[in-house]
Amino acid sequence: MSIESALGYQFNEPALLRLALTHRSVSSEDPVRNDNERLEFLGDAVLQLVVTRRLYEDFPHLAEGKMAKVRAAVVSRGPLAEVARSIDMGSHVELAPAEERTGGRDKDSILADAMEAVIGGVYLDGGLDEAAKLIDRLWGSRIVERAKRPGVKDYKTRLQEVLAPVRRPVYTSQGSGPDHARVFKSVVAVDGKDLGEGAGRSKKEAEQGAAHQALDALSRDSR
Repeated sequence: MSIESALGYQFNEPALLRLALTHRSVSSEDPVRNDNERLEFLGDAVLQLVVTRRLYEDFPHLAEGKMAKVRAAVVSRGPLAEVARSIDMGSHVELAPAEERTGGRDKDSILADAMEAVIGGVYLDGGLDEAAKLIDRLWGSRIVERAKRPGVKDYKTRLQEVLAPVRRPVYTSQGSGPDHARVFKSVVAVDGKDLGEGAGRSKKEAEQGAAHQALDALSRDSR
């Protein structure tokens, strides 16, 4: 599937899409080339605006602080990378060979930056309305889900709070498989004892799964 089909948007200026998918490693090796960092900066602002407007208009019961938490939860690096993976953006990003060899196509930072750059490109190409439609398509369900439970903390944070102040979880993570289908496994230990395991397409996702399992284990032990 082409990236435009996955996005649900056809660029009037294909050069904008190519620029949005060009990682800075390319311009580092070839100074004549431009990269997506400026578009990323623009796209970040557009994403923040559209998500804020959606929260303001669709969830009048949310106070300012709750809206800020929901927005932060859906536009941070992890969720951005997850959205990028859902449309296989990693297959379309242009990387320098060195970055390619180190698994750049599945790095959260590269995927998140490319996702923001694409949003910036759509904004320049089609205006705010088109950018908003794209964001609603890709983020709509995430916004609704998070707005229903704005105070829920992620599993790693909850585990740390349960163990605080004297104990600390230690995560050990390892990736395997080809760059385009890399899988991470993580184990979390407390006081030298393994309490949970997790797996995912990113180290963060695997660690969240491990923390979730550890919380379940601690809950059972306390009964």
